Amino acid sequence: MDLLKNTARRAAAAACGLLAAAALPATPAHAAPGAEARAIPARYADQRLDWRPCDSGPLECASMAVPRDWYHPGRGPDLTVAVSRHRAADPAARRGVLMMAAGGPGASGLGRPAGLASYAPKLAAAYDIVSFDQRGVGASTNVVCSGQDEVDALFAGGDLRDRSEEAVRGTVRRARDFVRDCRRNSGGLLPYITTDQAVHDMDLYRSLLGVGQVSYYGPSYATHLGAVYATRFPRRVERVVLDSNIDFSGSWQDFLTGQPMSFQRRFEQDFLPWLAANDATYHRGGTPAEAKASYERLRASLRAHPLDLEGTRVLPDHLDAAATSMIYSGDRFPDLAALLGVLEDPASAPAATRRALAQRLKHPMDARFAADFFSVVCQDTPWNRDTGYWVRRSEADSRDFPMAGARELAFTSVCAAWPRSGAPRVEVTGRGLPPVLMLNSEHDPATYYEGAVRAHGRLAGSRLITVGGGDHGAYQSRNACVDRYVEDFLLDGRMPEADAACAGRPLPDPAARGGVQAEEPLSMTRSVPTTEPAAGEAR
Repeated sequence: MDLLKNTARRAAAAACGLLAAAALPATPAHAAPGAEARAIPARYADQRLDWRPCDSGPLECASMAVPRDWYHPGRGPDLTVAVSRHRAADPAARRGVLMMAAGGPGASGLGRPAGLASYAPKLAAAYDIVSFDQRGVGASTNVVCSGQDEVDALFAGGDLRDRSEEAVRGTVRRARDFVRDCRRNSGGLLPYITTDQAVHDMDLYRSLLGVGQVSYYGPSYATHLGAVYATRFPRRVERVVLDSNIDFSGSWQDFLTGQPMSFQRRFEQDFLPWLAANDATYHRGGTPAEAKASYERLRASLRAHPLDLEGTRVLPDHLDAAATSMIYSGDRFPDLAALLGVLEDPASAPAATRRALAQRLKHPMDARFAADFFSVVCQDTPWNRDTGYWVRRSEADSRDFPMAGARELAFTSVCAAWPRSGAPRVEVTGRGLPPVLMLNSEHDPATYYEGAVRAHGRLAGSRLITVGGGDHGAYQSRNACVDRYVEDFLLDGRMPEADAACAGRPLPDPAARGGVQAEEPLSMTRSVPTTEPAAGEAR
């Protein structure tokens, strides 16, 4: 069973319950905890997972059938959810199951247990580490929207900072065309690609693993997924770690429209000072203001004279998408600095480097990723559907926070045009939840700290570890302080008595790195292909 291979091909480069045949009753909006009292129909609950080696690495893979709609299991075709596991290295010391999930939404989780097991041998000895491709993603049943050319035109068709009437109308039209394609091509699946449906898939997975409880680790969007799962099934989770937190205290609209500020902050307060401090290496200017001016000159040059880089036509939108992607981790700062140099003077770079960059810049957002991403964020919670409002809002954000604000109209116009959702609104209140350990960097560009603090306030008894710097994905980033808090908690249940802090990792010395590294997946305004590993979601 080549599930991991299938996942890689599709990427571009996010349960011992009561067995009964009764249908799952509809759950009202703002549902209280207690969904675990609902019965799983026997045709799903009686499945056996046919574990087989994945095509590579130490994982086993399987698949399970899930209803298209958990509230009406008899209606519509079943879906397939691909699952994976890494068996505990020490069966005698095994303490349970640690479930992981991917960020995005839209990234693959199937291969992640292998990465965590390699990074944290003590966790790998104590837990069966399991994960899955969320419905709509990867080796699971996919949701289909537009082709890659249409997605490229929406997110990298030129210069999204252009606020001319023609440009604005074009962005809104392309967003509506994308939604039209989603409705036409999804085969009726679109309304069922939501977080609420996914957490019921997770609980079926838990049941088929034969355990009454799981512990959970999730980064980025997977913090939202984990919080909703714990809210729906509070007695089915033991220990929960939420890393780089979506603000689940409000709506997706509230959260995503906060990102232009945080991407701009990361760029101006972290990357530009680092770039200026390394002017002897990169020659972009000796002060942050000079470094920013050099970025803007390059961007203006790409607008006036698009660059043909080994067959890829590079426009200002490609530059902004690459920059917002690379500032997710301080480790990527040298890559972004090197990219700026190559785009300014392509002849100075080896041909192999130019070819690699051209492929990475070509598709700022993978079409398959976009289909799942918008299905979730446009349906989980309500959106303002007034296009005029988004034109005005995006004009202000494009001016004040241009790094990501320029793309706000493209994202929000999709959700403004999305079919009205019947998904129940799950309010995360923290009532009845087990211990929750939360991690967040102060300058995280995607899951900004202010939102993490609000989410923390929703989870009574949770502890927030504030991490210096701005890396997205605090755990598994070689930060010994963070790793100690996470592993002490998951292994021994040791929770800090109060909120705590860890210093961030030092920013890299450019002399210690070279070349442009592979890119990682996204969270919201991050528009990059969905390859492993994941931080953008985190690592």
